[in-house]
Amino acid sequence: MKLGIAGLGWWGGTLVDAVQQSPGLSFVAAYTRSRSEQDQQIAQKHGLRLTESYQAMLDDPEIDGVVLATPPISHCDQILAAAAAGKHVFCEKPFTMSRAEAERAVSAMDKAGLTLGLGYNRRFHPSWQDLKQRIANDELGVILHAECTMSGPNGLTLAKNAWRGSSEQAPCGGLFPMGVHAIDGFIDLFGEISSVFCLSNRRAVPPGNDDNTSVLFRTQSGLSAYLGTMMATAPTFRFQVYGSKAMALLGGTVHVAGQSSQHRRSGLFGTYLIQPIKGDALSLDVPVFDVNCAELEAFARAVAGVEAYPIPTAQMIHGVAVTDAVVRSSQSQTFEPVV
Repeated sequence: MKLGIAGLGWWGGTLVDAVQQSPGLSFVAAYTRSRSEQDQQIAQKHGLRLTESYQAMLDDPEIDGVVLATPPISHCDQILAAAAAGKHVFCEKPFTMSRAEAERAVSAMDKAGLTLGLGYNRRFHPSWQDLKQRIANDELGVILHAECTMSGPNGLTLAKNAWRGSSEQAPCGGLFPMGVHAIDGFIDLFGEISSVFCLSNRRAVPPGNDDNTSVLFRTQSGLSAYLGTMMATAPTFRFQVYGSKAMALLGGTVHVAGQSSQHRRSGLFGTYLIQPIKGDALSLDVPVFDVNCAELEAFARAVAGVEAYPIPTAQMIHGVAVTDAVVRSSQSQTFEPVV
């Protein structure tokens, strides 16, 4: 499968790196608005043709699908254009800016008979898959509560024009850069979310967005969940599930500016612990695993008709509906239903 990529920033370059050893997947072209020296270096390193426009990349008959490593504010329009051009789409998270946009994007791809993939890469790690299976097998018992804390220092060094630092393009501080991974994780493990309550404020980052956001969730199945994101402190990732038989903890880190491409792809998780109500904790090995290669290869298999992409489009839409409710709650300071 031959791909074009829109966006060659630090994350776009990471995605291109991820498939260099993949036997059935390669990037052949790229579109980037800035055409910076770094963009040109990445293109030269991997033999990518730099196209003059996004539409020019869509018009290239050699390209089977496009990868969007662009700000989420542009995703809906870019997906609609790709659907019209007959190109499959792998979209980096966050998916879109609203549920209405998500529904439009999914509908356009469905009508065109094309595959849509979404880049929630943590789902693909073997340790995450193991946790999901343990929950399904009732090894943790009745799930009472889940929580995730994600923090990092990137908010202190964001450029003034960075979308991640804009309250219009990335409301509620770390919600879009980091927290949507946890929301997708809650949906993957526990099903749909019914209501949310959010507190979000700015403490240390320059004016323009928040850096400290806390969210409470109630799922339709009845369990509670918590998400905390911080954009101006040391990097950490902690995902915990509390059951009537045991507690599980997945620990790791988030993406920090300056990390190597290899670390961004394979260093998300570092610890995995199962603590039963009685007895010693079980410490499980965490394999080194390239989650970005895995998600792109899953996308290629879905395009080939081998198997469906692991994230159903209904969950893609629901995830956006949840973030809509989080943003509304941060403004209303009340519990908001997910609609």
